[in-house]
Amino acid sequence: MSARARFVFVVVAALAIAIGSFTSRRILAADAPAKAAPHTPPWVELITIDGSINPAVASYIDDSLTSANTDGASALVIELDTPGGLLNSAEKIVKTILAAPVPVIVYVAPSGASAASAGVFITEAAHVAAMAPGTTIGAAHPVEQGGEDIKGAMGQKIENFTATFARTIAQQRGRNEDWVEQAVRHSIAIGEREALAKNVVDIVAPDIRSLLTQATGRKVQVEGKTVTLALADAAVRRIRMTPGQQLLNVLADPNIVYLLMMAGLIGLYFEFAHPGVIFPGVAGAICLLLALASFQVLPVNLTGLLLIFLGVGMLISEAFVTSYGILGLGGVTAFVIGSLFFIDTSKTDLAVNRNIIYGAAAALTLIILGIGYIVARERRNRATTGAEGIIGEVGEVREAIAPGTPGKVFVHGEIWRAVSTDALNPGARARVQSINGLELQVQKA
Repeated sequence: MSARARFVFVVVAALAIAIGSFTSRRILAADAPAKAAPHTPPWVELITIDGSINPAVASYIDDSLTSANTDGASALVIELDTPGGLLNSAEKIVKTILAAPVPVIVYVAPSGASAASAGVFITEAAHVAAMAPGTTIGAAHPVEQGGEDIKGAMGQKIENFTATFARTIAQQRGRNEDWVEQAVRHSIAIGEREALAKNVVDIVAPDIRSLLTQATGRKVQVEGKTVTLALADAAVRRIRMTPGQQLLNVLADPNIVYLLMMAGLIGLYFEFAHPGVIFPGVAGAICLLLALASFQVLPVNLTGLLLIFLGVGMLISEAFVTSYGILGLGGVTAFVIGSLFFIDTSKTDLAVNRNIIYGAAAALTLIILGIGYIVARERRNRATTGAEGIIGEVGEVREAIAPGTPGKVFVHGEIWRAVSTDALNPGARARVQSINGLELQVQKA
């Protein structure tokens, strides 16, 4: 989905939430009743995760397991394609799967998909781990901001914890503990055939039907009990996220959050620079609030965020302060550096795309300086309305004016009381010098 399309989706999903659609759940392919009757054929619940691992995905999986258990599903199938995500969300998902009340099958699909980083832990936690032809799994090494290895004692501590976490999952499911540890410590990745040969996954299947057929007859442990899978003829019901989960999932994309924040800053600046336009201010406030809401989902680096605000402030100041480009150059520099450090990548594999950062920096600079130039130019122009707009205007004397004796002047479509140090007869031309309450000071034009 393109950034523009996803941005539009944010607005639509927000409206859906506003009318109370948080808890709605729709079955896309329901070929059996919601509640399993005692003699209905077996069926499995299918969900798709195509993107980062975040709190919305964790909630999605938890809700799906609950509904699968309540409705009598024989298993939950998770079709997975992820570049990674938040480690704390992955830990929550692993905990949920290990304690699942129904068998869980994680299927890395379709061809070309991957289960990278956090996806490795989720795949290994499943009762049955499967991959489609042409897929990959691995590269689970934790990194710091900018993508480099985490140095020092902290880096060693995080690496050891993650490696132990991975080994524990593989051990509980009887899979290759050594390979999983190597995927964490050395970021190795393998294809589906090698994964099957090394006991990283259990099945390689080209589609869901083949997967269910191959899974049939396997014995798995569910809540301490041995369950034999019988899924060869099982129907498949696909369940999607609720609108609230979909919105949260979109807001967990650093690129979307970054664009929302930029749109919010520009909209509010435009409103403050041109009070009364209203729409930019309203749109900017909504975008900024959505961006702030996502800060509860993404690990935002405070230093990076402050640098972004500092850069924007310096760019705004450049439009009103003569600094010979120093404020503007410093603002762009602070903005770009802050954007690069915006997401704390020591806690997630996600980061803002650098092309978006450079494009946003150029666009924001041009927009702010352009608006600032227009505002400064308009402020330098002489007022043409109100009391200030009369000063300098030339009017016609309607009632004689003499030093010490006020008269009347027709100016700006109105008749004003006027005084002057000159003697002015009716019909003479008089220029307004100043205004004092409702009385003009004029002189002969």
